[in-house]
Amino acid sequence: MSKPLSDHDRRKQISVRGLAGVENVADLKTNFNRHLHFTMVKDRNVAMKRDYYFALAHTVRDHLIGRWIRTQQHYYEKDPKRVYYISLEFYMGRTLQNTMVNLALENACDEATYQLGLDMEELEDMEEDAGLGNGGLGRLAACFLDSMASLGLAAYGYGIRYEFGIFNQKICNGWQVEEADDWLRYGNPWEKARPEYMRPVHFYGRVEHHPDGVKWVDTQVVLALPYDTPVPGYRNNVVNTMRLWSAKAPCEFNLKDFNIGGYIQAVLDRNLAENISRVLYPNDNFFEGKELRLKQEYFVVAATLQDIIRRFKASKFGSKEVVRTDFTALPDKVAIQLNDTHPAMAIPELMRILVDEEKLPWDKAWDICNRTCAYTNHTVLPEALERWPIDLFQHLLPRHLEIIYEVNRRHMERVAALYPGDFDRMRRMSLIEEGPHKTVNMAHLCIVGSHAVNGVARIHSEILKATVFKDFYEMDPDKFQNKTNGITPRRWLVMCNPGLAEVIAERIGEDFVRDLDQLKKLLKFINDDAFIRDVANVKQENKLKFAVHLQEHYKVAINPNSMFDFQVKRIHEYKRQLLNCLHIITYYNRIKKEPNKQWTPRTIMIGGKAAPGYHTAKMIIRLITAIGEIVNNDPVVGDRLKVIFLENYRVTLAEKAIPAADLSEQISTAGTEASGTGNMKFMLNGALTIGTMDGANVEMAEEAGEDNLFIFGMRVEDVDAMDAKGYNASEYYNSIPELKQAIDQIAGGFFSPKQPDLFKDIVSLLMHHDRFKVFADYEDYIKCQEKVNALYKNPKEWTKMVIHNIAGCGKFSSDRTIAEYAREIWGVEPSLEKLAAPDEVH
Repeated sequence: MSKPLSDHDRRKQISVRGLAGVENVADLKTNFNRHLHFTMVKDRNVAMKRDYYFALAHTVRDHLIGRWIRTQQHYYEKDPKRVYYISLEFYMGRTLQNTMVNLALENACDEATYQLGLDMEELEDMEEDAGLGNGGLGRLAACFLDSMASLGLAAYGYGIRYEFGIFNQKICNGWQVEEADDWLRYGNPWEKARPEYMRPVHFYGRVEHHPDGVKWVDTQVVLALPYDTPVPGYRNNVVNTMRLWSAKAPCEFNLKDFNIGGYIQAVLDRNLAENISRVLYPNDNFFEGKELRLKQEYFVVAATLQDIIRRFKASKFGSKEVVRTDFTALPDKVAIQLNDTHPAMAIPELMRILVDEEKLPWDKAWDICNRTCAYTNHTVLPEALERWPIDLFQHLLPRHLEIIYEVNRRHMERVAALYPGDFDRMRRMSLIEEGPHKTVNMAHLCIVGSHAVNGVARIHSEILKATVFKDFYEMDPDKFQNKTNGITPRRWLVMCNPGLAEVIAERIGEDFVRDLDQLKKLLKFINDDAFIRDVANVKQENKLKFAVHLQEHYKVAINPNSMFDFQVKRIHEYKRQLLNCLHIITYYNRIKKEPNKQWTPRTIMIGGKAAPGYHTAKMIIRLITAIGEIVNNDPVVGDRLKVIFLENYRVTLAEKAIPAADLSEQISTAGTEASGTGNMKFMLNGALTIGTMDGANVEMAEEAGEDNLFIFGMRVEDVDAMDAKGYNASEYYNSIPELKQAIDQIAGGFFSPKQPDLFKDIVSLLMHHDRFKVFADYEDYIKCQEKVNALYKNPKEWTKMVIHNIAGCGKFSSDRTIAEYAREIWGVEPSLEKLAAPDEVH
């Protein structure tokens, strides 16, 4: 296999990144050597590759610092309304290359490292992923930070600085094994600790009611230490801040025990407080009601709100004195966006501050709280909705429970007044759910406490209004909005697919990077043979590069001329990796049956992590690897079909895989995937989608033309109708011979000859307990895959369809999403104005 152009060589040809100025290169080399010499290693001859990475990171960071200070100064001078995006997850990936792209430094750094005898790609590979998220929700937060900075919004991301992010996945004998993600082991050059802004957070204790107000006393204090990471906008000199909190025990923590000889134990017990920011819960779309998780949720909110109010009160640059005392202005100066229900405690915490500490009357405080907070819902799956036990609340946050009860009492009065005598509606709409164990419904708290509630794709927002939150929608229709998700074109095109970015820039200029709608102009070139050829060549080059990567890292040789068919996302029943497995088995059986037929060669790659406690998801991974063991070693099949499980799927692997994809599998049961954002990344990078009418697939089909996607399967209304009449898996099993054959092979140990009943749980699930109706969509899915195979045999027509898709991607920029949030929820106006660079006189 001829080795494709490396990104390093490719960058040498690229105009879309801005050219390297000679003086810039000389400065970078000087600074690089300075960092290497003074902050890293005294002798260049003993420097390790990691030392060179840190020197490069610090050199690039130098270019951020002046802009960062200037931006924050600008905000203090102008005093704009500030946006606070609170999320328990920020799935950032790597920072170095993204920063170079956004500051237009990449070519100069490339040239400087080259002249110093180093390979920039090798240095970039030394960086650890900041994996502080599970999947879509956390990666969305990262894309949003990029867009908020690129649109000049005074915005802050607030979250937790987990010491251990999402686990590293190893595949051992076909099974997932989790390893701790010690991403901070070598330090993190992008963060800056800010101990001067440390804040106390209280837990436990009890509540005292006095004539002059309420006091929460005898609490246990944990300190929140902030770490700031700069977030650069795209070539506008704006640098915003992501502030992540780390838990620290106060100095006096338990040291009273010292007097009775427990000093060592007291020091060791500090860990209990500091465990709050130790590890990210590795659950996606699943609620785990653990005390430590509720502590994390309150910890981030309590620390953040203290910061928000400090900044609101003293908004002059460098000033510590209080400028504002009237909280009526809070909603005009502050917008708080809750990324799902995880930060829902912001609502009772803000009420506690306003009522107990600032002594505002309840009604006024509630009006301020409501106009400040807004809530994004990310899922309709019942097992994902947060419901916290009352007794846990009573124990951990007694004052907040009182506040929630009072919020609920007033809310119930309003419901009763609007719907007299409708006790069933009151029960459904209560914040407190009765049952053997009373719980607080956090989604209800978020809806009642916010002025705006949004879903993340049009179909998802409609489902919220029609089903999950129907009662709330009927009562407050104006609260409900849709904000279809988006992705940042900087990371997900310019950075990860420079070849495609260049081919596009040659035809329509470079402005599409900050205005993705301009991709529509590519439709003019739909029949342009040179453009079709260029797009196809870039794809082939990306496939070759990924094949080399697989060879190096997985020791698998694949056919780069085969169709690269990807399904990469969290492993979950609703995402239906099992449907994909059934297609693989069916295709395998067909090749075996007619080995001399001209089959379209495919390499099917599935990747993703299973939550450690999710047995079914782990079994799905084992099934995929087992199918691969049989298929990949069958000489009759050869390289016409290969099945690869991509170990440890994460942002960095996505950046390599997505540009190489021909086909993107988005096959969730209609009505279950809120939006999806991987689907958008594949579309933007020139893969075609096979998918159901679910999540943002619906809008993708609208933008690119439904004929330019491979749509199959039940629609939401079909699923509803099937739920009403009952889904019977065995009807499909008995009437579709190829499906029966595949299931019998799984059940009979064909793919697990040493353990014939290894997959009995999966078969039992599919036959008797399948909430996601895999068999119901099987036949249509197989037929649709036949259409995919047929089109792939016609490269020109395939590529024309690809161009239609790329041209239809404009809507799916996170810049568009954030502009809509800004105007329709936060009440701020995006700006493309460029700030003066630090070296410019202003």
